[in-house]
Amino acid sequence: MPNLALELGKQTASLGVTSVYGQQQDVGGVTLVPVALACTGFGAGEAAEGSGGGGGGYAIPLGAYIRKGDDLRFEPNLVSLAAIAIPLVWVVGRALSRIIRALKR
Repeated sequence: MPNLALELGKQTASLGVTSVYGQQQDVGGVTLVPVALACTGFGAGEAAEGSGGGGGGYAIPLGAYIRKGDDLRFEPNLVSLAAIAIPLVWVVGRALSRIIRALKR
């Protein structure tokens, strides 16, 4: 039986920059390169009774690089930014309130 960890490693070798930056698209004289935050994880194990493995991942679209002539800029995806920022702001606010409460005592 092949080593599961090595097989998963071979199959995911193509991940990396290609999973974060999309293919360049030309739309009406404007060049777009989509950008995402991608994360993958895999695991495998073998024992006397058998073996198994699994994996998963996610991608969050962050925005796109946009080129018009010589002008190149990054335009964020506001929906994804809000989806990430709202929980982050809540956690930071909660932590600060606990720190302030502890310092008052």
